[in-house]
Amino acid sequence: MSAERGASNVSGEPEQGDGITVRDPVSAPDAEGRPRRTTRRFPLFTRDTARPEGGGRAAPGDAPAPARQWPILCVLLTVGLGLLLTALDQFRLGTLLVGVALLAGALLRWLMPHVGMLAVRSRFTDIVTYGGLGAVIVLLALMVQPHPLLEIPFLKDTLHFTVDG
Repeated sequence: MSAERGASNVSGEPEQGDGITVRDPVSAPDAEGRPRRTTRRFPLFTRDTARPEGGGRAAPGDAPAPARQWPILCVLLTVGLGLLLTALDQFRLGTLLVGVALLAGALLRWLMPHVGMLAVRSRFTDIVTYGGLGAVIVLLALMVQPHPLLEIPFLKDTLHFTVDG
C-alpha cells in the first residue's frame, strides 16, 4: 500500500513516501501537509478526539489555570457547597443549590463561546444534559417531604394507582 492511502508497515510505524508522513489511517495529509479526513469511521483505538465546540480556554492562555477554567470551577464549587449543605442536614437547600449549579452550567454553555472544560460534548448535548439534570434535581428538591414547596396533584393519584393495583 502507498503512504497516500494511509498504510503502515508491519511494525506499526507509518510509511513515508515522497516526504509525506501519514500518522494514522483516518487523517492523511493534504498537499500542504495538514491532516485531512479520508473517512468518517474511527479506528478501533483513537489516539485523539476533536475538542467539543466551545472547549477553548475561557481566558487567555497566559492566565493562571483557575482563571482559564472559571466556568467549570464555579459549577463544581457550587455543587460542592450544595453537597456540604446536604450533609449538614439542610437537604432541601443543598439539593436546590446542586440543581441551580447545573442549570447555571447549562446557561454558561449556551451563552459563552468558550467555556473550557465545561464543554464535554456538543453544545446542544451539554445544554440538554446540564439543563435536564438541573431541572429534575430542582423539581425533586421542591417536592421533598415534609412540607413540599411544590405539589403536583396527579403524582399522588399515580402513586395510589400503582400501589393499590
